[in-house]
Amino acid sequence: MEANLLHVFNERDLARRREVIAHTYTADVRWTDDDGTTVGHDALSTKAQQLQDGPLTGLVFVKTGAVYGTTGLGFLPVDLIADGEDTPVLSGFDVAVIKDHRISELWTVLTASPA
Repeated sequence: MEANLLHVFNERDLARRREVIAHTYTADVRWTDDDGTTVGHDALSTKAQQLQDGPLTGLVFVKTGAVYGTTGLGFLPVDLIADGEDTPVLSGFDVAVIKDHRISELWTVLTASPA
């Protein structure tokens, strides 16, 4: 769960991000957020890059609590903040289905956004 947040969506280096993606997700991973569903390693990397180049420019994800889980399921609360700041721009959580120690399905749910 932490690798997904900190080493994929915060990673600005494409080669390092793709390496983490290969170790963190199943080949057919499905990630769903408010924009829709992204499927597979290449699409996930492309989506992460588009977010970093667009709405996430100058912003970083931070975990705001412990990773919780049970067999096959993980949960992680997150904030999106301006680099070096404390006040969140967005808050939410990630929920993932885990198969063979890799994320196979991921949902990002926003719980608070700017007024």
